[in-house]
Amino acid sequence: MSPSFSSPFLLAELEVGHHLYWHLGKFTVHGQVLITSWIAIALILTVVLLGTRQLQREPAGLQNFVEYVLEFVQSIARAQIGEKNFRPWVPYVGTLFLFIFVSNWMGNLFPWKLIPLPEGELASPTNDINTTAGLALLTSIMYFVAGISRRGLSYFKKYIEPTPVLLPINVLEDFTKPLSLSFRLFGNILAEELVIAVLVLLVPLLIPVPVMILFLFTGAIQALIFATLSAAYIGEALEGHGGGDHHD
Repeated sequence: MSPSFSSPFLLAELEVGHHLYWHLGKFTVHGQVLITSWIAIALILTVVLLGTRQLQREPAGLQNFVEYVLEFVQSIARAQIGEKNFRPWVPYVGTLFLFIFVSNWMGNLFPWKLIPLPEGELASPTNDINTTAGLALLTSIMYFVAGISRRGLSYFKKYIEPTPVLLPINVLEDFTKPLSLSFRLFGNILAEELVIAVLVLLVPLLIPVPVMILFLFTGAIQALIFATLSAAYIGEALEGHGGGDHHD
């Protein structure tokens, strides 16, 4: 049934594609996004638990891989937040990076088409704007937490510094940060999966494989960019209010 535009409120009912909806109390959620998000979380937890089950003084195998990932995440947080302040934020930055990385790769590697649903179809959770917007909002909350933990409620004086005339611009800046994070990740992942789907239909044997390899690389880069920018925003909140050690 085609939508009617007789009322502006009906515009909120427009959607692209079909979705599997779950009704949880008064809330309606996209079931396929929750399913793939749980799969990504399960994969991460499985690797971490297996890699840390029997810790050795000289790491090898899966433990070595887990420690390498930890060191990589620590390097991101250290570079963006600073030597003195980065440690409390490693779990958050690491969780962001791993979830987005695994989700992006799932979109390219998993044969989702083979798993039928009553409505819609499974795909990477990061190709849904609700997921990327939620992650971006979490980052927004975290840099407010970072700023308030450093200076208390006087953190909000930044909106009128160096002059109250800049209040609208400073407020707008904090709104654009989560918007840019969410739309950058959503747009790139959605575009990649659409390109792969079209190529598989047109030339199913040759071209999709190298393109998928390329998109695995870009999916990793998108996870790195999101985690790095999130850490940079947190570092900015800390540095701007008495931090001064961001580049130590």
